[in-house]
Amino acid sequence: MTSPIDLARQAAGFDKEQVARVQRLMRSWGLLADLALGDVLLLAPTVKDPETYVVLGNVRASTAPTLYTHDPVGDRHRSENRPLVDTAFRSGQLQTDVVTLGPHFPDGKADIVAAPFVCDGEVIGVVLRERRLSNRDLLKLEQTYLSLSDRLMQMIAEGSFPFPGKNDPQYGAPRVGDGLLVIDEERRIIFQSPNAMSALHRLGIHRNPNRSRVDELGLDDSFVRTAFAMKTSVVQEVDRRDVTVSTRCLPLLRHGEIDGGFILLRDVSELKRRDRLLVSKDATIREIHHRVKNNLQTISSLLRLQARRVQSEEGKFALAESVRRIAAIAIVHETLANDFSDDASGDDAPFEDVARPLIRLIEEGLQDPDSPIRFELQGEAGRLPLIRSMPLAVVLTELLQNVVDHAFPDHVRPEGGRVVTVAFESNDDELVVTVSDNGQGPPEDFDFADASGLGLTLVQTFVTTELNGTITMGKGNGPEGQTGTFTDLRFPKTWEDRVAGPAVD
Repeated sequence: MTSPIDLARQAAGFDKEQVARVQRLMRSWGLLADLALGDVLLLAPTVKDPETYVVLGNVRASTAPTLYTHDPVGDRHRSENRPLVDTAFRSGQLQTDVVTLGPHFPDGKADIVAAPFVCDGEVIGVVLRERRLSNRDLLKLEQTYLSLSDRLMQMIAEGSFPFPGKNDPQYGAPRVGDGLLVIDEERRIIFQSPNAMSALHRLGIHRNPNRSRVDELGLDDSFVRTAFAMKTSVVQEVDRRDVTVSTRCLPLLRHGEIDGGFILLRDVSELKRRDRLLVSKDATIREIHHRVKNNLQTISSLLRLQARRVQSEEGKFALAESVRRIAAIAIVHETLANDFSDDASGDDAPFEDVARPLIRLIEEGLQDPDSPIRFELQGEAGRLPLIRSMPLAVVLTELLQNVVDHAFPDHVRPEGGRVVTVAFESNDDELVVTVSDNGQGPPEDFDFADASGLGLTLVQTFVTTELNGTITMGKGNGPEGQTGTFTDLRFPKTWEDRVAGPAVD
């Protein structure tokens, strides 16, 4: 099914700013539906036929039954079948009506409110509120909900709701059922729901809050004052001992002026506790990576000491290669230990942060200062889990070492200097890594599948078994017209994609 944003762009022809306005509405309309005790829909005329309205989105209330047993998103309605929507769109005025429901709702009626949805002073759609009428009298809490819903629908018609910007709570926006305080224009509490009283009690506040300001209850009311001053939604967390309550103040506007507001409260103590546990777990994982890196460096030092005692040049060379391979693995653990980005998980990191020190390792340890090689890194690999970045680091080290050893003998001096390029091309499912140079290229009879050297054998083994990928090595066809050697690696980015049967080209 097409998403609401795709429908807004394709069916309704919304531009970037209008789509952003729709997204702001959809971040807030769970609250709108809860207060409405019913369904909220967004409709807009289609580009192909302005007399036909398409449902761009729908949200159901958590406080009352829905009128829709199917998902109405994408439904199309002729203007004559939705006269209230059409009138609201063309007049730019709020419309209300009570209609009789269809045969699936015997003797049922619904209260309908249609508010023009405005962007930059232009009506671009209609927000439709539909609530089935009940035969019983509404409770005071339900009456309060509907009163606030009416106010928000009027604000939508005036273009002052949803509020600009994005100010979402860390643990998700509080819902109406979590706790509700209604305040007047002087910031005094004039209504409190039972769940709001429970949240206040958990904070140690047991006095009756009616006709009191938030600061008179012993709480910081800066978020209320800021919301009223800035005429926008403001979020704040209140901590008392082991209790954390997320608060969100929404001002009510009438013709652009403050006319009261309401506060939603949500006890997020358990979520906060879990968050602290995750932070502690993340710190533990980082410490493990740090210790593994230190242990690997210790092993490298022992191998270097051993190399000094070995008389054979072949033995020294073999130990030096082992040190570089261990260093490549250590770099992965060091990168994971030092990755403090917002989306860090402790088990993955941007592979470019691994590739850069690997390239420095080769530059400083292998190449001849009299015949320098310029290394270039292109593209982004994205975040890779440890199970992918570890073998890829070893493979990349072997390939770069192979280039330094074989691509540029003394007689090969390309115009523009000796260049090695490491390029990443990433999509949702696959990562392509290309290592290319402008050196002499492989021999005419070279066949990668028959390579017997330890380095290329490791490359082939890691790519096919650990990365579940394919590898191609050949002459020319490198980026930017390079005519030396290119090596192309392709593999799925996630471990779940691993299956048997990859082949070597």
